[in-house]
Amino acid sequence: MKMTLAAPEFSHFIKDWHLTPVLDTGDFVFFSGITGCRPDYSVVRDAERQIRDTFEFLKANLAAADMTFANIVEMTTYHVDLKRHISAFARIKDEYIFAPYPAWTAIGVSELITEGTILEIRVIARRS
Repeated sequence: MKMTLAAPEFSHFIKDWHLTPVLDTGDFVFFSGITGCRPDYSVVRDAERQIRDTFEFLKANLAAADMTFANIVEMTTYHVDLKRHISAFARIKDEYIFAPYPAWTAIGVSELITEGTILEIRVIARRS
């Protein structure tokens, strides 16, 4: 059985973007790419704040599936200007994700869907 979920503040993304923020398949939960785009579609310009917002928005969606960062088994991150922001990203990531670390791939891209976003995080989580 599959169940579509979203943190309450992001539930309108289902209607607006025709996507499933959180797809719960039972053992595994798939999270669509999450950016620093706020529920009102605004984006903070400060890179470190936007990175932190992205992790907080991911945290809210994990909570919607009764999960935490500890449940993440695979993470793919997409970065605009990867080399410029990777050290800040890594430092902030380490505030949220601890050992045992998930598999992680970082990819540099030229742009993301929402104007001004510099990061998108996509994860797969597993129920314990």
